[in-house]
Amino acid sequence: MNYKFEKPVHGEIGTAKYQCTITWRNGKFISDEPATLGGLDEGPDPYTLLLASLTSCTLITLRMYINRKGWEIPAIAVNANLFQEIKDGKARTVIDREILFLSALPDEQKIRLQEIAAHCPISKILENQVVVRTCCNERKM
Repeated sequence: MNYKFEKPVHGEIGTAKYQCTITWRNGKFISDEPATLGGLDEGPDPYTLLLASLTSCTLITLRMYINRKGWEIPAIAVNANLFQEIKDGKARTVIDREILFLSALPDEQKIRLQEIAAHCPISKILENQVVVRTCCNERKM
């Protein structure tokens, strides 16, 4: 098994209600719940982080493709949101992703970029079967 990262993403929570410190290879940030759920809203909540992963991956993938093609597209943006529903007795999450072209593009380019967005690595992860394996360990301080 080859993990994607040499060093795992790490998170810790203390007694501050819902505030998690997340560390990654080059830094750290706070994840928190909104005030409506009892948090202090001092960082993105887990749903926002999920959508941010999809959004940034989409933008990076599109920019790589645009640059490789030599297309003159100075800026693009992506909006993402999600909802959850029960359908046929099963929970289902639907993520809507909107690609915004900040300048006029030919329809052929728009269609191709929509196809390319579907191939960003995070899209592929979210659309395929995901297995989350959990283990518990003690860490000596």
